[in-house]
Amino acid sequence: MQVKFGTRTFERGGADLGELRDSNALLGDWTAIHQRMGEDGYLWFRQLIDPARVSTARTTVLQYLDQQAALAPGESVLEGVMTRGGKSVNLKGRAGIAHHPDVLAAVESPSLFEFFAGYFNEPAVTFPYKWLRAVGNEEYTGAHYDVVYMGLGSSRLHTTWIPMGDIPVELGTLAVCVGSHRLDSFAPLRNTYGRGDVDRDGIDGWFTSDPLEVTQKFGGQWRTADFSAGDVMIFGMYTLHASTTNITHRYRLSCDVRYQPASHPMDARWTKTGKGHNK
Repeated sequence: MQVKFGTRTFERGGADLGELRDSNALLGDWTAIHQRMGEDGYLWFRQLIDPARVSTARTTVLQYLDQQAALAPGESVLEGVMTRGGKSVNLKGRAGIAHHPDVLAAVESPSLFEFFAGYFNEPAVTFPYKWLRAVGNEEYTGAHYDVVYMGLGSSRLHTTWIPMGDIPVELGTLAVCVGSHRLDSFAPLRNTYGRGDVDRDGIDGWFTSDPLEVTQKFGGQWRTADFSAGDVMIFGMYTLHASTTNITHRYRLSCDVRYQPASHPMDARWTKTGKGHNK
């Protein structure tokens, strides 16, 4: 199967774009979970969140989009069909639809707090800011480390990527570059771009829009998968990731949330009173 990925087309399952492995069999074994994170740089859990919570959140977001869109008679986005010329819609923030109780019930699910309390071996907290997204046709995210966006707080900050419904690769799903967090060949990238900050240093958040540039220069392997409602992907600040391109005419709905140990300092930009990015 051919997959559009950034500026390239890859063969799914080939040398350049492999398949993610899930970690459900490790649940409850914290030693094995930390070992898997150390090896792969990510953890994929199927249905760690109750799929019913995700389904309710998805319906609420689609209803919001339906109300906000400039629609012709008889049109609707309630099945995810795009309007506004197929462009992505900014839903991120500390209030509004990103903080609707139905959305928070999914992205701040008790199962997530329970997981991270065990993972950190102490209570967990999450940023009030939620990166809720409706990604449109031919849109994608370039390869980047999250540390350049939110690296001014805890060194144990983790991203949790939550698909709001079933997301096959052609809808624009998450891809990670396995090895980018630990391989010696990535040290030059971690020690240059990975030490920057988009606000403090004025750098571009994306390292590149070409995923092949990463593997040709530094090694590793890109991997992706088809995701289902209730799935989560968890990774640290130094796992390079991107998204495949949405080649459909439906919105890809997803939300990025961040969890960290409660005792650690929080990046002030993403707190309840923080101002986000300067630009």
